[in-house]
Amino acid sequence: MAIDKIISLLGDQADYYLNHTSKTIPKEMLHQAGPDFIDTHFGPSNRNPQVLRNLQAIYGTGRLANTGYVSILPVDQGIEHSAGASFAPNPIYFDPENIVKLAIEGGCNAVASTYGVLAACSRKYAHKIPFVVKINHNEFISYPNRFDQIMFGTVEDAWNLGAAAVGATIYFGSEESSRQIVEVAQAFERAHELGMATILWCYLRNSSFKKEGTDYHTAADLTAQANHLGVTIQADIIKQKLPTNNGGYKALNFGKTHDKVYTQLTSEHPIDLCRYQVANCYMGKVGLINSGGESKGASDLAEAVTTAVINKRAGGHGLISGRKAFQKPMKEGVELLHAIQDVYLSNEITIA
Repeated sequence: MAIDKIISLLGDQADYYLNHTSKTIPKEMLHQAGPDFIDTHFGPSNRNPQVLRNLQAIYGTGRLANTGYVSILPVDQGIEHSAGASFAPNPIYFDPENIVKLAIEGGCNAVASTYGVLAACSRKYAHKIPFVVKINHNEFISYPNRFDQIMFGTVEDAWNLGAAAVGATIYFGSEESSRQIVEVAQAFERAHELGMATILWCYLRNSSFKKEGTDYHTAADLTAQANHLGVTIQADIIKQKLPTNNGGYKALNFGKTHDKVYTQLTSEHPIDLCRYQVANCYMGKVGLINSGGESKGASDLAEAVTTAVINKRAGGHGLISGRKAFQKPMKEGVELLHAIQDVYLSNEITIA
């Protein structure tokens, strides 16, 4: 996709996103994406050679291979949101093989899904595209609904089916978060021992994070702290929702923060809010990928491109977009994934 098409999709917001200069955290302070990212940022770490090899496999696959950016197709919604809600718009994705095919045809760096989906076709595809096995889920069939992440298998199971990485979610701020932090930290340690990389879905979950009509589950200050906890337990990639507001600590009157977070380190601009998320990933030493969000139909392509521009210009490493891609005919899903990737391939779109 040419830059003219990207500008067209951004519409009257093109200048706002493409020409913004960040005056909060200077880009020179960031550890930026690049072809040698694994060598320069993970090489000096405690990750063993097999982890480095699998990280390089992820960063070295697909249309974004060896750019330092990643595009991942995540399809775990069959558990998280029910298979019917997820796949009824396009029933071909009840078949696990079509999920993997979409990731390959879409030029993705990796495909992230459940034990069952990836095990069903591991012998055919595990050597063709890196597998990320999601090891825990909110099963969401218990009544009344509960919001908890539970383990669905072992790290060894993921290793046996040929996974390059494991993924997990922690609901930071929830009553169950302490248990989840311990479970996932232990799972990530074992994954590293076996040579697999680790990706953490750093989500917030607490009904009290909504106050006076504002939802602070996507506040920059709170999501950034979740990221910081994620890199603390040695996630190699952080997945986070794009921030939509700020000031969660102040509005909810809990925890600890600092006025400079709001007066100097962030602004109201989406790129600056996302940059604060990047800063909490050890200033970009660990890559931040933002989620693509739910499918809304006709606006999906423009929304996906906008999110990619924000993430890239903030200093992030890419997008992990699922429903916007697989709830469409495969050809349209491939086109959307390619459009996201084209943002990261564009030399005209630089870090703000």
